[in-house]
Amino acid sequence: MNSTIESNPLLDRLPKHLKQFIKPQDYNDYTPINQAVWRYVMRKNVAYLSKVAHSSYLEGLKKTGIEIDKIPSMYGMNRILTEIGWAAVAVDGFIPPNAFMEFQAYNVLVIASDIRQLEHIEYTPAPDIIHEGAGHAPIIANPEYAEYLRRFGEIGCKAISSHKDYEMYEAIRLLSIVKEAEDTPQATIDAAEKAVEDLQNNMGELSEMAQIRNLHWWTVEYGLIGTIENPKIYGAGLLSSIGESAHCMTPEVKKIPYDISAANQSFDITKLQPQLYVTPTFAYLNLVLEEFANKMALRTGGLSGIEKLIESNALGTIELSTGIQISGVFSSVIAHEGKPIYIQTTGKTALAYREKELVGHGTLTHPEGFGSPIGKLEGINLAIEDMSPKDLNAYDILESKTVKLEFEGGITVEGEIITGSRNLQGEITLIRFKNCTVTHGETVLFQPEWGVYDMAVGKKVTSAFSGPADVNSFNLISHLPSSKTIKAKHSAERDDLEILYQTVRNIRETKDMQTSLAPIFEKLQNNHPNDWLLAVEIVELLNDRIEPQLLQEIMVYLDQLKNKRPEVAHLIAGGLDLIFDREKA
Repeated sequence: MNSTIESNPLLDRLPKHLKQFIKPQDYNDYTPINQAVWRYVMRKNVAYLSKVAHSSYLEGLKKTGIEIDKIPSMYGMNRILTEIGWAAVAVDGFIPPNAFMEFQAYNVLVIASDIRQLEHIEYTPAPDIIHEGAGHAPIIANPEYAEYLRRFGEIGCKAISSHKDYEMYEAIRLLSIVKEAEDTPQATIDAAEKAVEDLQNNMGELSEMAQIRNLHWWTVEYGLIGTIENPKIYGAGLLSSIGESAHCMTPEVKKIPYDISAANQSFDITKLQPQLYVTPTFAYLNLVLEEFANKMALRTGGLSGIEKLIESNALGTIELSTGIQISGVFSSVIAHEGKPIYIQTTGKTALAYREKELVGHGTLTHPEGFGSPIGKLEGINLAIEDMSPKDLNAYDILESKTVKLEFEGGITVEGEIITGSRNLQGEITLIRFKNCTVTHGETVLFQPEWGVYDMAVGKKVTSAFSGPADVNSFNLISHLPSSKTIKAKHSAERDDLEILYQTVRNIRETKDMQTSLAPIFEKLQNNHPNDWLLAVEIVELLNDRIEPQLLQEIMVYLDQLKNKRPEVAHLIAGGLDLIFDREKA
């Protein structure tokens, strides 16, 4: 349980740009109060969720080795998750959505290893180990759901973002941090909430990433399964929230049959959800995912796909009909009759085929952008990629020949052919020119003094997606979050309370029936009059002892605390219900 990162074959194959988000889980950072928070939530969850969660939940807790009495170590989770084809890594709070989903595509569960404060025991907007470990991990033990999660990651990480999506990610990350941190001034929280609200009201048309994040939220995080009349919980946000898992089963929360329209339903991470979606089966989740993927630029390509990449102002890739892939920041496109006829990137660009960079066509070769025509030659039905050697000879498209290629839409490429490259199917994918001029009407797109001109060959754009074709083509270790999670503060009072929690934990774990609990309770009363959870834990120990007077004294104390702190009255009652077997169905 040290701070080193324990690896396994699944983690070893992660690309470097994902490994940058991984941090060690320093198990020694978890305090006795942290352990008590975990234990309370897990005991409540198992008691309640056994009635309302999908059957995979309790089975999954056993399969993934998640214990009720102590926070799981990443090493232990990894060892057991590997048996079902998954792994887990610790990260610092929210990470960018593309990265989060790409981890899933590699069968790796991302776990924010911090844990919520006692004051936020029911719910926190910040991802924590209760949400990730006790929420996501158990359901992964269901093979059908695990495949959905992997497939979602595979498709989701290719979704194209808008430039506002990253602003929203940073704003939500900051809000989750300041709301979870203790003693945050209300003005700071209000400002963070307003920043999120202003962005939500000014997002414009939802990007692919925004839409697929909505689908993720209403399934992986807040999904219900079964029938509208009798739904069961499988979403991690519900499984890890003792407050919302109960609230979601009330008539106050509208239940809606899950379908692709959920992609347009936004959400607020800081509030209880007013509606939830119910899928009939895990298999149906995949049907909706495929329906959405069919609408993504990943599968439709075309002019709209390129325009989405341009609008994103981020690294993306287009794939042509020959299979050649162009990765870079797309800056412009020339269109003719609704089709792209010329694309242009700016800055470092790389060419690839089947996700492997083409030799001699990395960012060192194309450091300042790449432009190429797309489509067929004017007046010729046969596309260049489909021409046989005989056809190429007929049209004089040969090495060492100076040619003038006039494309539909008015793009002209004129220069001396140096060489050409073919793919495995024999289709021409690249033609290299020297002394080359490329024009569109009066506009010069490339001129001889700029050097060699590489022309990608393809009659259409078949795909457009976020990120590079070959992750090794670019240095992606560049954009870490601007905010860091805030750790709990140390004080003499807090340290004293931690010692009391540890003492009670030791008594319980060693089954010590001799050590008196009265002095511990006396210190709690005198020095920490607002703490409720330790008193509940002492009652639990007294339930196995014959000390009616002390038990009665603490029960009176807890009743007084309920009146003094009505916001925690139901938590105290819930803890006592567990002890005295009063948990209601």
